[in-house]
Amino acid sequence: MAQKRLKYPSHWLQAHAEGRKISMATCYDFAFARLIARSSVDAILVGDSMGMVVQGKRSTVPVTLDQIIYHAEMVRRGAPEKFLIVDMPAGTYHSSVEAAIENAMRIMKETDADALKLEGSTPFLIQVITRMVESGIPVMGHSGLTPQSVLTAGGFRVQGKTSDSAALLKEAALSLQAAGCFGLLLELVEANVAKNLTSQLSIPTVGIGSGADTSGQVLVLHDILGLDPDFSPRHTKKYADLADPIIQAFDQYTQDVQKGAFPGPENSFYAE
Repeated sequence: MAQKRLKYPSHWLQAHAEGRKISMATCYDFAFARLIARSSVDAILVGDSMGMVVQGKRSTVPVTLDQIIYHAEMVRRGAPEKFLIVDMPAGTYHSSVEAAIENAMRIMKETDADALKLEGSTPFLIQVITRMVESGIPVMGHSGLTPQSVLTAGGFRVQGKTSDSAALLKEAALSLQAAGCFGLLLELVEANVAKNLTSQLSIPTVGIGSGADTSGQVLVLHDILGLDPDFSPRHTKKYADLADPIIQAFDQYTQDVQKGAFPGPENSFYAE
């Protein structure tokens, strides 16, 4: 049964306090949002992952502010009661604090989002997040692998595999918590490091490819449903395998059209 929408911070902090794992899934359009709205998933993330899974690009970097707003507005209409987090795309919060606040406010106003997610923890980004929170914008941090910086991070690699890397992740997590983030997404973080970070923070962590000991998990919609037959990374799990049935449905439709089996009398209209 779909849950009644709860505003920040009660939704996350209550679940965290109760020790209940948080489930989050990405979504990018109205149709799928309507289906997720009928599920027990706790939260929806309109991720800039759309750049890869929807737009077919090599990374998340090309996603624009207008595009994320367009998709998030559709998702909100499809799932009006779900806790909705929206990614700020690359370049929309990096030039100045003022520009970041302006872009963040635009997303919040035009999408009716409950929160935003930002990648990174540089001193400048900590300043941006602090100002956003002070401005009344709930912010989720994002540490570990940060896809918007993947071109300078050496590719899609697990983070925290060395003591130095683990120490940097801890420093980043504590900085993001101190800046006012209500939660932290940990992406491709070594499992024991993610477990330790979760135990050291007072805010919930949501993992992807970061082991089972985070406060919750997030997966991309296309991975959950098995919509890409050529993509099965280790950190995901297919809860359905819909690619083949979808292809078969289109093939059957084509065959029916070619044979004249569709449309039939039941699909047609005749004057009485």
